[in-house]
Amino acid sequence: MVHKVTGKNVIVTGGASGLGAGFVERLLELGAKNVAVIDIAEQTGKALVERLNQTTAGKAIFVKCDVSKEDEIKAAFDEVLATFKQIDILVNNAGIMDDSPEFWRKSCDLNWQGIVSFTMKAVNHMTKADGGAGGTIINMSSAAALGRGPLVPVYSGSKMAILHFSQNIAMDPFFAQTGIRILIMCCGLTDTAILEGLEKRAYNPELGKLLAKYLPAAPSGYQKISSAVDAFIQMYETGSPGSIWYSSKNQPGRDITKIVNTAFDEFDRSILKA
Repeated sequence: MVHKVTGKNVIVTGGASGLGAGFVERLLELGAKNVAVIDIAEQTGKALVERLNQTTAGKAIFVKCDVSKEDEIKAAFDEVLATFKQIDILVNNAGIMDDSPEFWRKSCDLNWQGIVSFTMKAVNHMTKADGGAGGTIINMSSAAALGRGPLVPVYSGSKMAILHFSQNIAMDPFFAQTGIRILIMCCGLTDTAILEGLEKRAYNPELGKLLAKYLPAAPSGYQKISSAVDAFIQMYETGSPGSIWYSSKNQPGRDITKIVNTAFDEFDRSILKA
């Protein structure tokens, strides 16, 4: 089954710039009915919406929200729902890579709890069990969730939490009961602002120096935002419920669900049932 964006009402968190803005633009190009850009960057978000609405007949709106704060998440979700009447697609994209002593707790709230909160609100709204129309929830994890490394353990841990939460909530009979398809995207290094100022984003200065030195010279290199957006749309159109996708090196997206499941199955067989 090929899923179409045409006629859908969409929320994109962290949609003012970077990957989020790329998703917003492509969704509108593909015929989305309305798109809500949710972001804390008010000036940037409003400028994006103003530009897009010059060619989309006012299909985009901006809603300011700090996704680390529950009261703002609730207010933003309710505002979009009151405006659109129905939400068909939620893209949980907002996130930050900052393990610094001053910011790591905020990173956890933003990267992890914000996604859980938006997901739960969307599930309650979309579920066919309570008269909803079903829909799609896309949670942005990261390649950092698929490997191990000492440089940004807080960020990596939050992204692994997103992957595990999303895959677990999507397990049978979730889709059959709710009509909600949950998809998980893991992007490799992508040319966005999240990779700026790396030396200040580690939990100690020495690791910060390594982070700033290692990531720009990583063997995989940075992929273009447009490549990640292509993989995102590929996933939306063809991804099965609970599937996990990987986007890196400007290559087409890959469904890596079987690989991840095999790893968990082996852990279950060798450890939990030993």
